[in-house]
Parts: sequence; C-alpha cells; structure tokens
Amino acid sequence: MWSIPNLLTFSRIIMIPVFVGMFYLPAPWNHQVAALVFMVAAFTDWLDGFLARRMGLTSPLGAFLDPVADKLMVTTALVLLVADNPSPWMAISAAVIIGREITISALREWMAELGARAKVAVSWVGKFKTAAQMGAITLLIYRHDLFGLPTYRIGELLLYVAVALTLWSMTVYLRAAWPSLSEDRKNDSGA
Repeated sequence: MWSIPNLLTFSRIIMIPVFVGMFYLPAPWNHQVAALVFMVAAFTDWLDGFLARRMGLTSPLGAFLDPVADKLMVTTALVLLVADNPSPWMAISAAVIIGREITISALREWMAELGARAKVAVSWVGKFKTAAQMGAITLLIYRHDLFGLPTYRIGELLLYVAVALTLWSMTVYLRAAWPSLSEDRKNDSGA
C-alpha cells in the first residue's frame, strides 16, 4: 500500500483541493500556480505507472486508484474551466470528456465481470487522448500568453483535438466490447 507509485497516486488526490484553492486564490498569479499544480499531477499520473511497472510494484490498489485519481483531477479541472468560461463549446467539450470517462469506466467494470477486461485495455488512441487532454487543460488554466503565444487559444484548439480523440477512443473501446455486450445472456437482469 505504501509503495512509491501508490504514494504518488495518493498525492494526486491530495493535490485536488490545493489545485482548486490556487485556481480561486485572489492573486494575479493564481492561474499560473494552478496550472503548475495540474502539470505536477499529470506528471505523477505518468510517473506512478512507469515506476510501478519498472520496479515491479503493480498492485490491485494501484490499478484501482490510479484511474480514479486521474479522473477526479481531470473532472475537477473541467468543472472549474466551465465555471470560469461558461460557453457552450467549453461545456460540450467537458461533457463529452467526462461522459466518456464514466462510460469507459462502466464498460471496463462490466467487461471485467465477463472475464474480458483485456478487450478494453488502454489503447494508443487513449494515450494520445490523455496527452492532448492534459496539455489542453494545462494551457486553458494557465491562460496568460507565454513568449507571445496565445496559450488559451492553443488550449482551446487542443481541447477540441482531445474531444475528437475522446470520441474516437470511446468508439474503439465500444467496438472491441460490442460482441461481449451484445451476447444474449440468460439470467441477466438488465438493470
């Protein structure tokens, strides 16, 4: 339980209230610090998985907690961004990303019950989606031009790329799971 990868995952959960606090801190640099906290959290998401595999410290707790911590941080960030910029495009983008996360989490749970979890393992499209999503959210939070680059505008464009990859990856997972989902099963309540 107290392995380095699990501690990194726990730290990502602990960073959520710090992130929210920095986002709303009444200071001119609040968004830069909030973006830094989000970037550190995104880095720990990669690092905990890398270390767990490299050091042979994978665990059921880590396998459960890592995606939960990731989804909590991303969902929190998207909710804050929509509250800060309540435009239809931002709201739709956030709804698509959050909706996909809920759908794929439920799909993976269902597939695990069927003994077919490997059919919906993380794909390369999902990895690109995550990278685009983390980059977009970081830039949208940062929001100030950097070296003359309009980070907020770049973040918006990257968010739309992330939404497209989100829909694509969800389609990939649903197609992989469809044969198992469409089987006629007796004694299935369908609830």
